[in-house]
Amino acid sequence: MGQDARYDEEQATLRRARILGLPYFDTTDISNKPLYDKVLSKQEMYQHKLVPLQADEHNISFGITNTTSQSTMNQFKQRFLDQRISFMLISDAGYRDYMRRYDPPKKVEYKDIELTNAGSEQLLQNVSSILQQVNAKDMLAYLVQQAHRLKASDIHTESQRDYVRIRLRIDGVLHPIAKITHQKYHILVSAIASAANISTQAPEAQQGHIAQKLTLDDGTLVDVNLRIETVPTINGMDIVMRLFNMRQDMYNLDNLGLSKSERKVVDDIIARPSGLVLVIGPTGSGKTTTLYSMLNSLNQDSRKIITIEDPVEYQFEGLSQISVSSKSSQDISFAEKLRAVLRLDPDIVMVGEIRDNDTARTALQASLTGHLVLSTFHAGSAAAALTRLMDVIGANPLFASAIRLVMAQRLVRRLDGESKQPYKPTEKELDYIKRVLSTIPDSAEKPNVENLQLYKPVPSANNPYGFKGQVALREQFIMNEDILKLLQGGNTSTSTHEIEQIAVKSGMRTMIQDGILKVCAGQTTLGEISRVLG
Repeated sequence: MGQDARYDEEQATLRRARILGLPYFDTTDISNKPLYDKVLSKQEMYQHKLVPLQADEHNISFGITNTTSQSTMNQFKQRFLDQRISFMLISDAGYRDYMRRYDPPKKVEYKDIELTNAGSEQLLQNVSSILQQVNAKDMLAYLVQQAHRLKASDIHTESQRDYVRIRLRIDGVLHPIAKITHQKYHILVSAIASAANISTQAPEAQQGHIAQKLTLDDGTLVDVNLRIETVPTINGMDIVMRLFNMRQDMYNLDNLGLSKSERKVVDDIIARPSGLVLVIGPTGSGKTTTLYSMLNSLNQDSRKIITIEDPVEYQFEGLSQISVSSKSSQDISFAEKLRAVLRLDPDIVMVGEIRDNDTARTALQASLTGHLVLSTFHAGSAAAALTRLMDVIGANPLFASAIRLVMAQRLVRRLDGESKQPYKPTEKELDYIKRVLSTIPDSAEKPNVENLQLYKPVPSANNPYGFKGQVALREQFIMNEDILKLLQGGNTSTSTHEIEQIAVKSGMRTMIQDGILKVCAGQTTLGEISRVLG
């Protein structure tokens, strides 16, 4: 409480004391006042909301608040018949200050969350105990601090019938870390809603953003930068908090794990002054990171780059970034915003996501008129994205020729190179690998499956799951003459399979092929490929 607010409260208590005909006791500074903890138990002080201010063998003076009843005062007069009992009115803030001295809060020991026992009952008890003891801002700061330490991408809070479960998504996999009461969770939700400018009572899903610095009780400063997604459930509001790393130098094409051939294609395409580049994949597949890495490599003083996003996830120096909401009827659409942006003479435009016909057509028109347009699109594969996009724009040869590069990706966990263990694959595993490799054109380089050695994760003291980070499975193709002919042939029923076949013949590696090659190279496991691709 600020000094001015405390002064106002003390003055209001003084006026109240005069009205009630009671002495007033100023509690502005009680740091040196003696304590009389033998007079009452802490439980009694909490129950009756009063504290001993002074006591000796003949006199006891109690500090009472506005809520202390007359019956309580009479009860204490009868209880201490051998002493002269008096009562003085103190402020609520003064009462709280006294109770912090009579009953000092236990110092919270913020323990690091160790993945060695993620999901265990012991871990759940330890973390839950910490969260139950601290205030809402400290809860949020601690969760964000630990999520960053463990390199988690998201924090999930999920309302169950009897408790609220908290999980961290690390390398694409969720790990339970705590269970808290609904009462405590409501306090956390209120703090998150206030910081993210969202409602705790909204009947529909909401989006928000939190960017602030919080300090834990132990003095640790935590940089909280989160995208907030909420949805109401039958047991309460569920929240997913996406963590952002704001270091611009982290978004670099060198960090994407592109092969030499993939990197050459990307470099060639984004060096062109116009065309549409699409990055395909579900939520959490690294699409935005890939796009921003491309933008970062293009970010030069000689170019004007504008982004249109819902919401703006990373703020980069040198870019003009525009936030547009697709959920409010009062906001103009992506397509309208894009048309307005094109009048600002940009060289490069990034559209956060193509999600409707109008935006798709506008983005393609922009790419035909001298702009390089980067965007994301939801589809199961690169070929499927092209099929869906052609459904939107129709068999238009100009639109089709504007598409330069389509890149689809998924993320799988990468084996820890220091602890992974070699093993000989079973006949079933080897047969599956051979079948996938047989679909790769003979002109492409393939691993020798004779005496093939695969690897499995092995837990270690530093890495309890045997995985370290993630690696992307990718498929990408450029718009070549064969695919263009297929799309411009007037056949409206062109299938994803047909496009994929031509793309593979032209040198595209499918995600499943890329995954198996990474398994053979010892980067990941068949289990991870199955988990992510099915």
